[in-house]
Amino acid sequence: MRCSKCGVDNPDRARFCVECASPFAPRCASCGAENPPTAKFCFECAKPLDKLKSESSVVGQSATPPIHLADHSADVALDGERKTVTALFADIKGSMDLMESIDPEEARAIVDPALKLMMDAVHHYGGYVAQSTGDGIFALFGAPVAHEDHPQRALYAALRMQEDLRRYSDRTRAEGRLPIQVRVGVNTGEVVVRSVKTGEARSEYTPIGHSISLAARMQVLAPIGSIATTEQVRKLCEGYFAFKSLGPTKVKGVAELLNVYEVTGFGLLRTRLQRSASRGYTKFVGRQREMEAMKAAAEQTKRGRGQIVAAVAEPGVGKSRLFYEFKVKNQSGWMVLEAFSVSHGKSSAYLPLIDLLYGYFKITGDDDARTRREKVTGRVIALDRSLEDALPQLFALLGIVEGEDPLAEMDARVGRRRTHEAIKRILLRESLNQSLIVIFDLRGSALDRRADPRVPQPAG
Repeated sequence: MRCSKCGVDNPDRARFCVECASPFAPRCASCGAENPPTAKFCFECAKPLDKLKSESSVVGQSATPPIHLADHSADVALDGERKTVTALFADIKGSMDLMESIDPEEARAIVDPALKLMMDAVHHYGGYVAQSTGDGIFALFGAPVAHEDHPQRALYAALRMQEDLRRYSDRTRAEGRLPIQVRVGVNTGEVVVRSVKTGEARSEYTPIGHSISLAARMQVLAPIGSIATTEQVRKLCEGYFAFKSLGPTKVKGVAELLNVYEVTGFGLLRTRLQRSASRGYTKFVGRQREMEAMKAAAEQTKRGRGQIVAAVAEPGVGKSRLFYEFKVKNQSGWMVLEAFSVSHGKSSAYLPLIDLLYGYFKITGDDDARTRREKVTGRVIALDRSLEDALPQLFALLGIVEGEDPLAEMDARVGRRRTHEAIKRILLRESLNQSLIVIFDLRGSALDRRADPRVPQPAG
C-alpha cells in the first residue's frame, strides 16, 4: 500500500503511514470500497465502518489491534468522578500453602465457595465487587451507587464475611481439609472513579486514589481472621461497632505512623439519634399538640382499647426525636419494644419484626443458635404454655431451626399467616401482663441490628 502523500510503501494492513503517519482511507469490510478517513458509514453500501472489526476480519489476522487514544474506538474511558467511598479488601490467609499440596481442582472446590461467601456478604449490604483476585476480593461501598452509610455497610459486610467463613472453615476442618481464614482491611476516603472498557461489551468500574491503597495495607496488617481499619473509619462508625486499638503502625507508602484499629464486634448504638445522645441533644421545644395526642392514645390503651399512632413527615423534621421524648417521659409501667427498618435491608419485609423479637427475647449477637432457641423457648413457656405451638414459626423466622425445618414444605401463604398469628398471640398475651408500646421506625436510615452477620438468615 503506497502512501499518496509521501510515496512510501506500507504493509497492506497499515492504518497509518510508517513514514509520515498520514491516515489511509478505511476500506469497507462489506463491499471493499475506500472511504474518507473521517467516514463512519460506507458511501457505497451504507454499512458502518467499524475499523477494529474490519481489521479483525482480514484472513490470517489473530493479534488484537493496537489501541490509539486519538481514535474514537479506543477502549479506555478517560472521564472520572470524585467520590468519597469505602474500600474493602479480603484475602484468604496462606492460600499458596493451602493449594501447594493438593490438586488444582480440589483447591478450586475449597476456595470458590469461600469467594462466593465473601461476594454474597458484599452484595447483601449494597456493595460492588470491583475485582476478584483468585483468593480474595476488592469491593467498594458508596460507588457506583451512593449510600450515606457506606462505612457502616462495609463493616457489616466484613463481620458477616468473617462469621460465614468461620462456619465454612469448621465444615472443611470436619472433612479433614485445611481451615480457611480471612483477613479484611477497610478504609474510607476520596477517590476518582471511572469506567474502563476491558472488551467490546464489558467495562469495569474502578477507583484511583491513595485511600484504596491504604485499605489494601489494612488487609495486610489485619490479624488472621479479623478486620483492620483506619482512624477515619473508626470516627465514622464509633458506637455502632466496637474497636480495639492496634497502636501506631508504620504503613508502607505513608510517611507518618498511622493508628490502626481492629473491629471486634458490634456497638450499642443502632441509630443516628442514639449517637447524637453522646454529644447531647438540643433542647426539645414545641410539638405539644403531637405529644398530647400520643398521651391521649396511651390513656386509651391503659383502659383496654389498643391504639395506633402514626407520625408522617419529611425526613429530618424530628419524628424519631418526638417518639424518643414520649418514650422517656411515659415508659414507666410500660414494656417498650422497638424495631427499625434499614436502607440495606430490603431483601425481607420481616426485618423490623425480627429486630423487635430480638429485643423481646433479649437475644444478642454473641448468642449461638442453641442459646437463642433456649431464650425463645424459655420466655414463651414462661409467658403461657398454650403458646408452645408457636415456637416452630418463631424458630423459622429467626433462622434458628434445629435439624429439618418442619415448615419448609408448607405453602408460603399458609406459612406467612401462621407466622403473623404467632407474633400477634405473643404480643397480645404479653399485653395482659403489662401495658405494651411497640414502636416501628420506618424511615429507612437506621442501622440494622438484624444485619448482624452472626444472625442466621430466616427460612423462606
